[in-house]
Amino acid sequence: MWQRDGWEVRSRIGVLTPHADVGPESEIRAMAPATVGVHAARVPFGAMATGGAMDPTIPLAPVAAFVEPPHIDDAVSLLAAAPVAVIGIGFTSSAYVTGAEAEERLVDRLQTRSSGTPVVATCAAAVSALRRLEAESIALIDPPWFDDELNRLGAEYFLSQGFEVPFRAACDLPSDQHGINPSQLYQWILTHVPDSCEAVFVGGNGFRSVGVIAALEEDLARPVLTANQVLLWGMLQATRSRITVEGYGRLFTLTE
Repeated sequence: MWQRDGWEVRSRIGVLTPHADVGPESEIRAMAPATVGVHAARVPFGAMATGGAMDPTIPLAPVAAFVEPPHIDDAVSLLAAAPVAVIGIGFTSSAYVTGAEAEERLVDRLQTRSSGTPVVATCAAAVSALRRLEAESIALIDPPWFDDELNRLGAEYFLSQGFEVPFRAACDLPSDQHGINPSQLYQWILTHVPDSCEAVFVGGNGFRSVGVIAALEEDLARPVLTANQVLLWGMLQATRSRITVEGYGRLFTLTE
């Protein structure tokens, strides 16, 4: 007799997202089953204006500033006050700029503000996922608003974690977050990823990409990972959740 009202979810997860970005929570909500509630806390991001508008390429200074106190720390405290089981950092590029060790220190710092709620970072989750998939070489694909330097820093991040990066590029699509067409992204990746790469990682939590994972895995015959996909996987791993995610890549089919 009663209509669904959202209160019946069995698990709730939190995500930290740039203040004007709807990408992380949209894609995570799309992938997660109806039994999972997704709740976001917004963190100021100096490179993003009202409505999500950005310059064609984002400068590095506000990327690094996104993870500096106090704003992200305060957002964690507020989000952890809600009944969420885990909090994910929906931001790839800060780890590119600051490096893996700084990303680890960030997680440790935010854990002190989370009241015991686990905190998961996107790039660290990508590293764990690639290792679980036993992939040693990756093609790194970033959004068109990542310039060559930011894309290079992304490659350096994965190289520092023991991976080979035979191919890296910011995809040659219009630099418009809301204008990304999944079919164009699919075609660009399909035609640019070399055979030497054992897996693909698509960076950028604000980059519309999870909808092409299954099609690319079928046609490339190798694992395809994206920022929000690995973040959701990492959050489920952190809580030892048995929640099943279907249709978004072989990563979610792995068993312990």
